[in-house]
Amino acid sequence: MHKWKRTLLFVALAAFVAGVMFAGGCLLVNDFSGQKGQVPGSQVAAAMPGVGPGTVADIVDKAGPAVVKIDTYTVSQGRRVDPFFDDPFFRQFFGSPFGFQTQPREEHGLGSGFIISQDGYILTNDHVVDGAQRVTVTIQGFDKPLPARVIGADYDLDLAVVKVDAGKPLSTLQMGDSDKVRVGEWVIAIGNPFGLDHTVTVGVISAKGRPVQVENRRYKNLLQTDASINPGNSGGPLLNLNGEVVGINTAVAQAQGIGFAIPTSTVKEVLDQLMNEKQNQRPWLGVQMQPVTEEIAAYLGLPEASGALVAGVIPGSPAANAGLAQGDVILQVNGQKVNNPDELAKLIQESKVGQRMVLQIFRKGNIRQVPMTLAEKPPQLR
Repeated sequence: MHKWKRTLLFVALAAFVAGVMFAGGCLLVNDFSGQKGQVPGSQVAAAMPGVGPGTVADIVDKAGPAVVKIDTYTVSQGRRVDPFFDDPFFRQFFGSPFGFQTQPREEHGLGSGFIISQDGYILTNDHVVDGAQRVTVTIQGFDKPLPARVIGADYDLDLAVVKVDAGKPLSTLQMGDSDKVRVGEWVIAIGNPFGLDHTVTVGVISAKGRPVQVENRRYKNLLQTDASINPGNSGGPLLNLNGEVVGINTAVAQAQGIGFAIPTSTVKEVLDQLMNEKQNQRPWLGVQMQPVTEEIAAYLGLPEASGALVAGVIPGSPAANAGLAQGDVILQVNGQKVNNPDELAKLIQESKVGQRMVLQIFRKGNIRQVPMTLAEKPPQLR
């Protein structure tokens, strides 16, 4: 090939390569320019399409003051030594808690919640406050935790409302519509996992309508998310990108990357009832009960293994005020036979606060009639 031909071929090839590189560069520039001015490599834009780098931070800044930490405290009281329960034969059936002196011990629980009204109503999970004798709430802008009381609770739905008296209007969160949430939408969880105050995690809605069972509690319609939800997060808000609450975080998953939240559609159905303190009055007897076995019946001299054995009486309760004592066996309520502790509990639950009733009890070989009046169960024991 002549030298001038080789030169011409080289020039043509170089021009072709240059053209390809120029065209590719134009496409690359056009690709970056379509990202609303964001710089190449923006991780937020890549991970959350249509969301700017400050979107989540803005939502958290606005919602944070309405998210609270809930601390619960329960003290187990020591028991006095009762010669009746100190009998070795009796202890065989009841174990060491009965008839032995124990040291008081305070147990501490932790959870989250969020303020739903300026006058201090706070929504959380029932399992966060269930059984607590004392509840405190930590709110941003306050020097110390505020005492709180449980206004209403629903065991089956795992929802509860507590109330604080802050002395001034509080920041609140707005409820969104969980029915409109779609699988794949971005959500933000705020709470106090493991006591780490106001922790923020981000994820998507992984699924809707999940049924989950934890011990005796059955959840029927949970939102599933891959936003991290750990112990301490329970009761905190799950927010959409409008800053609205679409779920109440519930730490029930055992696997990583799986969290659940109670949808606001469930909350809205019962919220008015939970906030109505009078509607949430619960009748209370104030005894700890045990079933009567054949062995216990024979030991006590009962003609049959029936009734509810009083294993403990809570001080200040209606039972204590009526004179019920450890070792009594409740046989009837207002003339209706009691076969076991479950039947007694049902009879009490179906009664009303302030209702007078007569208990028939068996005590040390004798049948007695004990009049009493049901009282309202203290909020910290609900």
